[in-house]
Amino acid sequence: MKRFPMTLQLACILFIVMVIPVSILTWYSSEQSLRNSEREIAESSLAELVASRRLNESALNSLSQDTVRLSATGTFDRIRPFPTYEALSADYGNISRAMAIMRELTNLNRRAEGVASSFFYLEGSDYVVSTDRSITTLSRYEPMDWLEDALEEQRGIEGIWYPRKLESGASVVSYVLPLSRLSTTTRGTIVVNLRESQLEDYLSSSNEANTNYALIDSQNTIISHADKSLLMNDADVLPFFAALKEKVSVDGYSFGEADGDRVLYAWTNSDALGWTHLSTYSVQELLTRTHTQQRGIIVLTVIVIFIGAFATLFLAAWFSKPARELVRTLTLRGYLGVPGQNEFAFLETAFRRMQGEEAKLHELLRERERDARSLTVQRLLRGETDEAASYVFPYTHLLVVAISIDGYRGYSIKHNSETRSYHRHLLSVYCDNLFEDGLIGQFLYRGDGCFTLVLNDSREESKERCDEIHQYIERIREKAAELLEHTVTIGVSRRAKRTTSIPDLAAEALEAVKKRMIAGSGGIHYSREEENREMKYMYPDWSERRILNFLGAGDLDKIDAELDRIAEDIRGADYISHDNILFIYNQLVGVTIKHLQETDSRAARTVAGRGSVYSTIASLDTLNDLQAYIHDFYAGIVEAMKPANEESQSHADRIMNYLREHYCEDVVFEDMAKEIGISYSYMRKIVYEMNGSSLIDSLNKLRIEKAKQLLMENERTITEIAAAVGYENARSFNRFFHKYEGMAPSAYKTQYRTS
Repeated sequence: MKRFPMTLQLACILFIVMVIPVSILTWYSSEQSLRNSEREIAESSLAELVASRRLNESALNSLSQDTVRLSATGTFDRIRPFPTYEALSADYGNISRAMAIMRELTNLNRRAEGVASSFFYLEGSDYVVSTDRSITTLSRYEPMDWLEDALEEQRGIEGIWYPRKLESGASVVSYVLPLSRLSTTTRGTIVVNLRESQLEDYLSSSNEANTNYALIDSQNTIISHADKSLLMNDADVLPFFAALKEKVSVDGYSFGEADGDRVLYAWTNSDALGWTHLSTYSVQELLTRTHTQQRGIIVLTVIVIFIGAFATLFLAAWFSKPARELVRTLTLRGYLGVPGQNEFAFLETAFRRMQGEEAKLHELLRERERDARSLTVQRLLRGETDEAASYVFPYTHLLVVAISIDGYRGYSIKHNSETRSYHRHLLSVYCDNLFEDGLIGQFLYRGDGCFTLVLNDSREESKERCDEIHQYIERIREKAAELLEHTVTIGVSRRAKRTTSIPDLAAEALEAVKKRMIAGSGGIHYSREEENREMKYMYPDWSERRILNFLGAGDLDKIDAELDRIAEDIRGADYISHDNILFIYNQLVGVTIKHLQETDSRAARTVAGRGSVYSTIASLDTLNDLQAYIHDFYAGIVEAMKPANEESQSHADRIMNYLREHYCEDVVFEDMAKEIGISYSYMRKIVYEMNGSSLIDSLNKLRIEKAKQLLMENERTITEIAAAVGYENARSFNRFFHKYEGMAPSAYKTQYRTS
């Protein structure tokens, strides 16, 4: 940027700072004034339209009531005996009776303004008594076929208003009232024709801005309009009516565009008649005074800005003097070597260079400090000494927290290495910023889904302090479950006062994590001093022999009962180590495999096809997982030991067996069909004919049934159960559980407890 006077730049800045708020304030006040004026005028116009509608309703209601009263007087009973014009005109007395009816109709016309004519038609007769053509035959009067269409809209005994055109071309709204059976036995219809021009008088507005009006009945027919060519047409030809039909309010208004001008549409609906009254106003005409006020405000604003321009120039010169002197001095000394720039550019370059150097220095220091702390913690965990230990852990008391991802094999299958690395970073950042003054935490990933958190506490051990640390650990567990989308089990060591004890504390914490084998996943376990003492080692020899006997008999139920008895003994032991539990199940598997190799080569091949059984057992975290795996292990052996003629199962049985074996996995139905040996479409047909539902419904129902069993055990959380039955998260599990059971899993669990 070439040299540009700093004073002028500062003047421009001050000017803009002044102009923008003033302009915004002027614009805002003008807009608010315009908006408020529009709202007030619109409400006033709507009130005027509502008043016109009520006047119209009152006049029409008065006319209809007069007609009803006339129908109840018995006047029309006089001509009931004369169904033909010939019979009526045969005697002067008969004609007198008809003339009396005509006089009553004439009096009815005089009671209301704008009535064009009225007539009475005796049902089944060939004549009418009218005020415009006296007593005449139907052939000489207007056609009566429109009466049927009008009476189709009648509800109850009340009359109906029906818009139409007379033979003369005049538009009228006819009030059609059949005589009621409640007041007379005479069958006939009274028709009163009200001129459309009378409705126009009711709707006309004294407001010069009113540009148009329309009256529309319940059948969307235009009854009255300034443009007479639109009368009796469908109201959809009106530009705003299509949008008006979507409005839910009885009365209202809206602004729109018509022929390039802004217009106001006001409408009101008549509950009594079912008619819609619509008026159109020119907004430009309505807001003439408001626009005049706006122009005055704008002129005043321009004057204020013009005066302010001179004031800002003076202030800019006064404020910029110290900065200009500073830049001039630095430029003479050749500072930064940036000649040819003005004062602002010079200072900006200097500050940017300083900020960049400062940011690089801080980032380098943070990286060095983080690496040094991690290296120190790693060396201490390996049992090595480090001179920086006193700097990393300045307080007296130490304890180690081990965080292990439950079911790490499933977690690692679900997430790729980049996602897992990102999860570890998020959890590390959270732990680094969690603790308050007086408590330091150093977070480190140890591999295989295990994290180590070394806590350095400045306070002595007490119940209150232990509770505080426990709350921190609970927060870490909840946050880890949220970030990893997987539960974690946490083990906490005892306290120590020397950094050389950190390896032993880490081992204690990892040992405490192993308590989830019996307690279940997602818990927090503390190491106890008495746990270090040598405990009794157990192995159920009798169960081993009984399982082999049941296996020979092919009795899977008794094998399951014996496995449950082993699990009960394990849970009932005062203390049993994690290694002891793995030894029990490894030994059972080893003895079984050896027995099969000696007795049943086909079943032994089935076991060999399962992969590394021992590795799978070692990777399982809880006793429930072990039980489920061992059950599947023995179920596969029993199935393989069946005679050859039982191996030929139907396709339906093989499909359901596949779903039962793999329900907790991400089942790909196309791959499933290939493994069974049939096409995917044929497999879907088999399942639908067998269960009456789709493949995905059958799989979900099976998962929900398994989940109900786990909920009854009351040992796992909802998240753990969701993962155990094959759902990616608790939200999907809750949705499908509610779909098939009609309640949430937590509600089902509570109901089972109370029942």
